[in-house]
Amino acid sequence: MGRIVVIGAGLGAMATAARLAVAGHTVTVYERTSTYGGAVGRFEREGFAFDTGPGLLHLPAVYRDLFVKTGKKPLEECVGLSQVDPAARHVFADGTRVDLPNASRAGTVAALDAALGAGAGERWGDFLTRAREAWDRTRRPLLEEPQPADPKALAREPYPALKAGLLRRPTRTLAQVGERELRDPRLVALLDSYAEAYGFPPASAPAAAAVLPYMEQTFGSWYVAGGIRALADAVYERCRERRVEFVFDAPVDEVLTEGERAVGVRLGSGEAVEADHVVVGAPVPELYREQVLPWRSGDEWTRFQRHGTSRLTVLLALRGAREEGAVHRTVVHGAGDPLHTPTVTVLRPDDPALRPDADHESVTVSMMLDMVPEEDWAELADRMVEAAEAAVPGLVERLLWREVRTPEDVRKATGTAEVPGPALASARGDWLPAPGLSPVPGLYFAGGWSHPGGGLAHAGMSGALVAGLIVEGAEFRGSR
Repeated sequence: MGRIVVIGAGLGAMATAARLAVAGHTVTVYERTSTYGGAVGRFEREGFAFDTGPGLLHLPAVYRDLFVKTGKKPLEECVGLSQVDPAARHVFADGTRVDLPNASRAGTVAALDAALGAGAGERWGDFLTRAREAWDRTRRPLLEEPQPADPKALAREPYPALKAGLLRRPTRTLAQVGERELRDPRLVALLDSYAEAYGFPPASAPAAAAVLPYMEQTFGSWYVAGGIRALADAVYERCRERRVEFVFDAPVDEVLTEGERAVGVRLGSGEAVEADHVVVGAPVPELYREQVLPWRSGDEWTRFQRHGTSRLTVLLALRGAREEGAVHRTVVHGAGDPLHTPTVTVLRPDDPALRPDADHESVTVSMMLDMVPEEDWAELADRMVEAAEAAVPGLVERLLWREVRTPEDVRKATGTAEVPGPALASARGDWLPAPGLSPVPGLYFAGGWSHPGGGLAHAGMSGALVAGLIVEGAEFRGSR
């Protein structure tokens, strides 16, 4: 068995490390910061606690599989998991509100009809039928298999073209899907919010982004007791049980090669560490820019998804108990001007672990940033809090203090201010991240900046794919 060096201790990197350790490899993780988790962070103050990254888990089956394959205790014995119901409350710019149930298509159709008028639910249901076609066409090659050397199959638009008379009219962007198929501006805003949650502008995101609402509404939204950071804790502990070694405050300055094969890394301290395989779990774009990765003229493996945007988050400590009927997640839709009327996601977990006592509440307000200059962040944080009042009654009067987490905080935690989104088919492959298997033998990519992209579930999938490539070789095609 071999010696494996893993760069970075994010969720995807740790998922890779645990699987490789079970396969008998000696695995050492080098993390440039003082803790693990990457984007899955935690902020604590005066008895309040907040997730600083994702707040909900989709496709928990990915982590169930990880825990089944790497130890005796299943996921549910390591963390508390519960479905969030309703999955989300949406407050539209005209004041209309709708609560969407968790993983119930019929319930979603009925809720939309009741809130937006007869026919709205049917239009959304018809859209989800077409989204399912895109999902069925891309699920295995995009999520369950390593990215093919020739990604032409993933460069075609999987979303079905609508029939217009005797001809089929192709739909190239998500914005076109909303305009042609949903028509109601509130349904369009609902669709847009799923893409925007991952930092994808609907006007440029391919129609294939329709798989994002399909995935969430089909497989549901889950909360981890104690916050998503508890999931990172559990994955870290599973790695330690499998004797994965972690070295913190240990940045990697260079991936070492010999005869064009990766043979180890050079740490910031100057120490050279030999390895049979190197797994890069750190942000791929930053490592290219910093020239940590080997570079050869003519290489095409610099292709990676360049659509990552950043996140602005406001953490709110509130006096007073959470009112009866409060929902876990509310999306407050803006009126089109992201600086003055932003669309924000408000998370209000009913979790004693996140508050000093029952007479207080921890609330997180977040939005993805796209082309908002740094000088506007403070003003935007104010507007975000104002928007959140639609989700939290009496918010301003209840506010004890707030903490603003900027893209610079994201950079400090992860190595880059950008937050990667999931891989999407279509558009000549422009929305695909770096493949897990690099052209340099012995060098692999795992985590959100590699196939199949960002998000907790996708990062976990990358761990399974990279471990399979190392254990079974380049012919590995995923679990069946």
